[in-house]
Amino acid sequence: MKPLEIAKDIYWLGVIDWNIRDMHGYSTPYGTTYNSFLIVDEKIALIDTVKKEFADELIDSIGQIVDPKEIDYVISNHSEMDHSGGLPRVMHRIGEDKPLYCSKMGFKNLRHHFGRKWTCQPVENGEQLSLGKRTLTFLETRMLHWPDSMFTYVKEDKILFSSDAFGQHYAGLERFDDQVGDAIMPHAKKYFANILLLYSRLILKLVGKVKKMGLALDMICPDHGIIWRQDPSKIINAYVEWSTQTPKRKAVVVYDTMWHSTETMAEAIVETLGEEGMDARPMHLRQCDRSDIMTEVLDAGAVIVGSPTLNNGLFPTVSDFLTYMKGLRPKNKIGAAFGSYGWSGEAVKLINKELEAMKFELIDPGVKVQYVPEDQGLKACYQLGKKIAQALSSAYG
Repeated sequence: MKPLEIAKDIYWLGVIDWNIRDMHGYSTPYGTTYNSFLIVDEKIALIDTVKKEFADELIDSIGQIVDPKEIDYVISNHSEMDHSGGLPRVMHRIGEDKPLYCSKMGFKNLRHHFGRKWTCQPVENGEQLSLGKRTLTFLETRMLHWPDSMFTYVKEDKILFSSDAFGQHYAGLERFDDQVGDAIMPHAKKYFANILLLYSRLILKLVGKVKKMGLALDMICPDHGIIWRQDPSKIINAYVEWSTQTPKRKAVVVYDTMWHSTETMAEAIVETLGEEGMDARPMHLRQCDRSDIMTEVLDAGAVIVGSPTLNNGLFPTVSDFLTYMKGLRPKNKIGAAFGSYGWSGEAVKLINKELEAMKFELIDPGVKVQYVPEDQGLKACYQLGKKIAQALSSAYG
């Protein structure tokens, strides 16, 4: 892609990864971008690089604006390899002795990753760097979403380079929010639900800190996806809403099935929830990616999990999903379990144990049906659906 001037003498140099479909277990059906930025002032600064495979493309983009050797400073907001993988190639091209600014944890991570003796400059929270007409301010954002994460703020242009915060895995020719419109929000929601949900408390604290500092924001530039220029407050407000984890009258019924019996139970529960006026959807674990399921879980009031019993345990995909969800620590959820079994039937008990560990409010011991659910088994599923609907109505109006 050609460089794009996003503000006077500030350029987007990102690359588009059209073909990536999985990023460490997160489905990316629309691909992604790796965004890098160049600020041309009395001193020239490069903010973040790209994935290793795209380093030469980044260097070519830099060369369309300035000779890469003219770059004075490199800023590493985050050392994860999709943003730092291109650093060795870039530093070799611009000069290994150029100062590389990063957080204190970033300094440690970069040494571990690359073992290079670059001229790293670990910065303090709030430390500033003058480029001439512009001043960069570094803001530590530890655990959003790595210990090394930080933001870089250009106060003269009111631009925040936000690393992995406020991003989306979305590949497109559009660069800005006003070019995509509301269609970008589901991508931002999925990104939050699968990458940042775990850090909701820290996000609320950070937003409060930023408001207290009175930082004016005309543009937010994340390291993935589009740039927020039309209304940066829109994504900030969305992060606040998602971080509070206020549930809706919505249930997600997550399940897998061997011979359709657990599936029949899932459909009966969903049907009842719908009849009771709830937003409900069944999500089959081999048809829906776990990252898409977590996006639905984000604002759901109830998460109902179903599994057949296999080898005295959970079906593997159900176990995988519960482990994944537990790591993201969703809060304020009602939970319940169901499943079909042949002769032992441990799955419901095991699901309940996992949901209890996540501090879900279990409203029922769960429904077990041996072999194929018939009238009595289906009736139990309908009753469970009604019980869930009543609990949602009572809890969330």
